Amino acid sequence: MHFPELNRSKCKTYLVACERTRKALLIDPVKDNISRYLAFLGYHQLKLDAIVDTHTHADHPTGSFHLRDLAQTRLIMHRRAPVPAVDEHVEHGDCITIGDIALQVLYTPGHTPDSISLYAGDRVFTGDVLLIGGTGRADFAGGDAGQQYDSITQKLFGLPEETLVFPAHDYRGNTCSTIGQEKKQNPRIAGRTREQYVALMASLNFPMPEKIQEVLQPNQSAIDDDKTKFPDLTELNRVRQLTAEEVSAMTASTNPPLLLDVREPGEYNGELGHICGSLLIPLRELAGRAAELGAHRERVIVAVCRSGVRSTTAAAILSGLGFERVYNLKDGMVDWNDRRFPVER
Repeated sequence: MHFPELNRSKCKTYLVACERTRKALLIDPVKDNISRYLAFLGYHQLKLDAIVDTHTHADHPTGSFHLRDLAQTRLIMHRRAPVPAVDEHVEHGDCITIGDIALQVLYTPGHTPDSISLYAGDRVFTGDVLLIGGTGRADFAGGDAGQQYDSITQKLFGLPEETLVFPAHDYRGNTCSTIGQEKKQNPRIAGRTREQYVALMASLNFPMPEKIQEVLQPNQSAIDDDKTKFPDLTELNRVRQLTAEEVSAMTASTNPPLLLDVREPGEYNGELGHICGSLLIPLRELAGRAAELGAHRERVIVAVCRSGVRSTTAAAILSGLGFERVYNLKDGMVDWNDRRFPVER
């Protein structure tokens, strides 16, 4: 087994390779380094069997989408990942097999709702939820410091103390730590109660990543062209959210809303299905097809997607086009299915 880090920078990309089968996995690839990864794989005669993004990144463009297409391989992310390009969705306790190597999926939300860690026996790849001597920020949309505390203390700190810790970022020149070291010495979380940790995270004034506007929404949607003008964070934060229960009640009323599903066609009829009577206009086509919604301008519109992320973008776009009664289905079709509301496929 081989576990090199390939970027040699603050953003970490790890390669997991099985010596016998020559199959390999890339964890959190960066778009700017795709040529480096392909050259490394070719030089060592490795076949890229899968790619994992441990979460939806906000500070750099993911390399997963291009690598997936170039290498004709599979992209794996958590079930709550918003992007449509995922081939396999995983949940806590699932196993990712690469040749003779088995990596256990730990669902570790808090930094983002779709954050996972990968446990490989003697080591754990923690994404951005647990860093060396720190923790990932929890102030992005969907972040939750309380969830993050639970993920770290109940799941990661439950691993053997000698387990090596490899995070997706490090800003101080560290390469790895151990679970035991982080439990005892991590200044962000060691010795703090859940309430103290939540209060600490709320008091920190993190600057926004420099390129979050150019990075986050393309990473969430797999749309990277100049045809889609993404709304800014202020516009996204103004979108009104509705729970699955609220939307279900509205659809049963005498004046139901227009349900606008902005996923891709394959998702619309895929594993999660769609809500009966919903109208499909994929997000990448929405701006060009908004005129089709003209007759519904005075009607309540609820945007829908897989996890509530792309649909928030859609709702903000429609609001910018003058639609005043636009809402978003919070947590999307994942939550709709979890609550066993009816769907069509």
